[in-house]
Amino acid sequence: MRKSVIIVVALVLSTIAFAQKVKATKVPEIVSKSLMSKYPNAKKVKWDKEENNYEASFESNKIENSVLFNANGKIIETEVEITAAQLPKSILNYIGKNYKDQKVKEAAKIISEKGIVTYEAEIKGKDLLFDENGKLLSVS
Repeated sequence: MRKSVIIVVALVLSTIAFAQKVKATKVPEIVSKSLMSKYPNAKKVKWDKEENNYEASFESNKIENSVLFNANGKIIETEVEITAAQLPKSILNYIGKNYKDQKVKEAAKIISEKGIVTYEAEIKGKDLLFDENGKLLSVS
C-alpha cells in the first residue's frame, strides 16, 4: 500500500513539473472522445500535455475537474475540486494543529486509475498531499 501511495505522489508531482499547454486540435481524437464520453457536461476545456499524457481541465456542473489521460484515452487520474469542509476530519485536524489561523485556499480529491484516493489542500501557497486516512504524504 505504501508503495502505491508513493507512486501516486510521484505521478502527481511529475505531471505538475512537466505540463505544457496544448491546443484542443493537437489532442488525439481518442482522448477527446474519451473525455466527452465520460464527462458530456464538460465546459471550458483546457488541455495540457504532460510527457505522453493529456490533462483536461474543465468545469462540469459548476465544479472544477481535471482528468489525466494516456494517449489511448484511458483515464490515469481524476481530480475534483471540493470545499475545505469536505476534507476528511483527520486532515482538518492536522491542518488546524499544524497551520493555525491559516485558511485552506483550495482543496481537491484525487483518485488514481487503481482507485487510490488522496486529498490535496492548498495553504499559504503550499500544496499539502494526504492519503485517504489523513496521513501527510508531501508538501510542495
